Amino acid sequence: MTSIVQFENVGLRYGSSPETLADLSFSLGPGAFYFLTGASGAGKTSLLRLLYLAQRPSRGVIRLFGEDAVLLPRVRLPGFRRRIGVVFQDFRLVPHLSAADNIALPLRVAGVAEADIVAPVREMLAWVGLAPRADALPATLSGGEQQRVAIARAVINRPEVLVADEPTGNVDPEMAERLLHLFDSLNRLGTTVVVATHDLHLLSRIPNAQMMRLDKGRLLDPTGALRHPPRPVGA
Repeated sequence: MTSIVQFENVGLRYGSSPETLADLSFSLGPGAFYFLTGASGAGKTSLLRLLYLAQRPSRGVIRLFGEDAVLLPRVRLPGFRRRIGVVFQDFRLVPHLSAADNIALPLRVAGVAEADIVAPVREMLAWVGLAPRADALPATLSGGEQQRVAIARAVINRPEVLVADEPTGNVDPEMAERLLHLFDSLNRLGTTVVVATHDLHLLSRIPNAQMMRLDKGRLLDPTGALRHPPRPVGA
């Protein structure tokens, strides 16, 4: 199976501090579902930032959609990013736009005609239970409502890759189930989904999902051992 994402010996360092991520080598298949787990500070958000091209690695190779994303010219970055849906922990809604207009933003950026935007936005609002709040500004929405708007915005254009950072952290259990069902439905349509979460109860909700576990910036295999143990000093 051809990989849609491939990391080869990737490391990430902020400034002169020790590496936040080290020796990451893995592949993500098209149409697969992944949970990214790990304790707070394990590096989950940093790994997601590499996936959606908000951060370049300090070393190693990252390939997205068959191309070297590290060497990708800046002029091509916007086109690549439009193929990736992102749900941020802090939502990042545009404060002067209504819930409906925030959700519509990816379609407008992609040049979709206004006549073709109304129906999918209405559908997404209904799906996340916010049809009555279509005209509400983000400041008037609760944290859970803002989270639902952010998720609807990320998935409205059916991205090839969906990256979600703790997407169920601000919603009640019933809405968390609905959101996971949405991610699962999108995955069944062919989108590769990566959900970072500390809630291990979510893992059983998607039976076919694979788990990636981070510990102090390194990937573990399913047994809890490092996939690529650090080399001994002097080796």
